[in-house]
Amino acid sequence: QVQLVESGGGLVEAGGSLRLSCAASGRTFSSYAMGWFREAPGKEREFVAAITRSSGSTYYADSAKGRFTISRDNAKNTVYLQMNSLKPEDTAVYYCAARLSDYGLGTNNAYDYWGQGTQVTVSS
Repeated sequence: QVQLVESGGGLVEAGGSLRLSCAASGRTFSSYAMGWFREAPGKEREFVAAITRSSGSTYYADSAKGRFTISRDNAKNTVYLQMNSLKPEDTAVYYCAARLSDYGLGTNNAYDYWGQGTQVTVSS
């Protein structure tokens, strides 16, 4: 069992930055690939970024490429999402998720555990 707790969301002006954190419980964090997803009002949950268990590979949605960076610190059981050059369309609840595999990381129904989410609001 893994429990995930997101933090770092908030209100920011367009062009600003935020860093989201996701702290995981348990001693097996390094066994999980991690992903970030987001869900805007009236829209389906969508993939944002993912990182493999060893941090060997990262993956991004087209909307995140060049602006967002996913990273992890296995010693701290934490995954991060650095978001720069934020746009109003980035406004959403952001969720982190854990998967016991490095495959299929862009698919939300492939993940085994989810956090409760953190709200990110970008004002224009």
